[in-house]
Amino acid sequence: MKAKVIVTGGCGYIGSHTVIELIENNFEVVIVDDLSNSSKKSLSRIEQITSVLLQFEEVNLADEQQAYAVIKKHKDAKAVIHFAAHKAVGESVEKPLMYYQNNLFSLINLLSALQENTISNFIFSSSATV
Repeated sequence: MKAKVIVTGGCGYIGSHTVIELIENNFEVVIVDDLSNSSKKSLSRIEQITSVLLQFEEVNLADEQQAYAVIKKHKDAKAVIHFAAHKAVGESVEKPLMYYQNNLFSLINLLSALQENTISNFIFSSSATV
């Protein structure tokens, strides 16, 4: 049985490449993305490359109920890789509350849901550090 990994922001550039690598290394992957900085087109590209039908959940992790529901649905996951953060410096200065809401609330909601569902393997990554 394949180990399940949830990839938040899995339709974005770094997330989609990570999803491909996970699939190619025999992991079951669930993509969680709100599509605010990405497109569903990524899903078909990943499926073309890997020949795997993807599990996709369109979820805004800043919404506590959505975050808890998706983690509860996939509580058999062994790990979560979190790429779902906004990263544009200029936009963050113009819209700081939007960035706080997404980057902090989504992280807090996700970590709380993981703790409640006893998923302890968590990787946080942000292209904002590149």
